[in-house]
Amino acid sequence: MYKLLSHNDLDGVSCGILAKLAFGSNVSVRYNSISGLNQEVEWFLENGDSSTFLFITDLSVNEENEQKLNEFYQTGGKVQLLDHHKTALHLNNYGWGHVAVEEEEGRLASATSLFYDYLLTHEHLAPSAVTAEFVELVRQYDTWEWEKFGNEKAKRLNALFFLLSIDEFEEKMITRLKTGDRFFFDEFEEKILDMEERKTERYIRRKRRELVQAPIENQFAGIVFAESYHSELGNELSKDCPHLDYIAIVNAGSKRISFRTAHDSVDVSQTAGFFGGGGHAKAAGCSLTADAFRQFVTETFNLEPLKEDAKRNRYNMKNNSFGSLYENRQEELFLLYPTQEQEWKIEYNRTTLPETFTSFLEGETFLKRRYSAWLVRDEVFVNYLMDSVRKAKAK
Repeated sequence: MYKLLSHNDLDGVSCGILAKLAFGSNVSVRYNSISGLNQEVEWFLENGDSSTFLFITDLSVNEENEQKLNEFYQTGGKVQLLDHHKTALHLNNYGWGHVAVEEEEGRLASATSLFYDYLLTHEHLAPSAVTAEFVELVRQYDTWEWEKFGNEKAKRLNALFFLLSIDEFEEKMITRLKTGDRFFFDEFEEKILDMEERKTERYIRRKRRELVQAPIENQFAGIVFAESYHSELGNELSKDCPHLDYIAIVNAGSKRISFRTAHDSVDVSQTAGFFGGGGHAKAAGCSLTADAFRQFVTETFNLEPLKEDAKRNRYNMKNNSFGSLYENRQEELFLLYPTQEQEWKIEYNRTTLPETFTSFLEGETFLKRRYSAWLVRDEVFVNYLMDSVRKAKAK
């Protein structure tokens, strides 16, 4: 017999799907939250059949269970942990642990891709084109490589996962992987996914209007309260506000914070680790501890939301050779413009600030962090230029 303990997200549940494909009725699968895994492991070690082969995927155990699992393994117990979070790399010190952030080909790993390779290597599962495609879709979504490759199918697979119950998703996927020669969404799924996509876009637009910013632990964070679409929301907000190091999504109901970033230079697993959490470089999370609550909720609660940049401009554009005009809530105006020395300067209420910047983005980041400014509409920009001309002639 086999037992699989896995995470309750798409990557974790997909490991359960592979286990059921490989072992059929000979495997018992249980999905867990990050905090719930250790209790499951403790129960298995105290009450489970010692002859059962235990798999743990997409999650890692605490230090106490780490020692207990090693004792179980040393006395002949069968256990294999497969994970791809770098916070679990120390588990590679054990014969039962296999943690890989990247695969041999240099691609980012997911728990599903690692488990699939394990099942193929140990001949528990025969190679299949449709299963390989499903595994790759899960891997791309979990690592956010779907965006780099423009693979909307991976994104839609995750959306379908959240639209269905876990039992229904499992049943549909297992049937599809057993009988199909390629992975597809049926007509009904395509329709509900289209509806869900529009709903997600509306939700992100609404939450963008609630985003605040604050310096937290030597980084600049965007903070928003949300219960749904954390990955999509964090990704879109991070791209829309590149001056922010990361987006912190506070879920009061689950008492957790999700961290997302679009920057290669930022590792949010370190940010999450500061508050007792962990994860990947671009996606991580932690519990809403007292310290996290103070910094992300109490100290930011009364901040004004960031206003959005004007979207439909024809003249006041970013990186403009004539300069780009910004405004803040105090109605102060800032012109970010290039100089002949290939530098960027800021004119603040028609007085040049002493700072110089090597790029437009560097200057805009300074503006948005220091003054919470936004790109103004064309008519404000044109009036500003006309007023500048009038004042120049008056001299």
